[in-house]
Amino acid sequence: MKTVGGFATAFAAAFAAGAALMYFLDPVAGRRRRALARDRGVSVGHDAEHFARAKSKRAIDRAHGMVARARAGLSHAPVDDGQLHGRIRTRLGRLVAHPGEVNIEVNGGRVVLRGHATDAEIDQLTAALAAMNGVADVDNRLSVDAPESRH
Repeated sequence: MKTVGGFATAFAAAFAAGAALMYFLDPVAGRRRRALARDRGVSVGHDAEHFARAKSKRAIDRAHGMVARARAGLSHAPVDDGQLHGRIRTRLGRLVAHPGEVNIEVNGGRVVLRGHATDAEIDQLTAALAAMNGVADVDNRLSVDAPESRH
């Protein structure tokens, strides 16, 4: 025997199903409504497919990156001083506002910095260089400039 709550739920579900049938089978606008519903469903399917492809591509790219980092970490081949100098010059432009004011010497993986930079730039630069592959030591001989004294 059904309870009053169960009967009301069944009645509401039957009413909603009937209303949906009337909405989609309407002789005047039913064809357009069905087409819109179909198009929305196809669009949602395409969006889900695009999302899944993008996520799987990102996961594959991350896996390739992890493999490359692991291989780079396993090979402890020494880095040529000239090549290391070039890598440091390249990174210097992103870390210091005036990279032309910083002189770099590389000898056997030991990096000597001379010139002028702000205090914050010096801290950021030494930390970034110390983490680079091939850098054995960073000798900081930079003098501190106030940011407002630069032109």
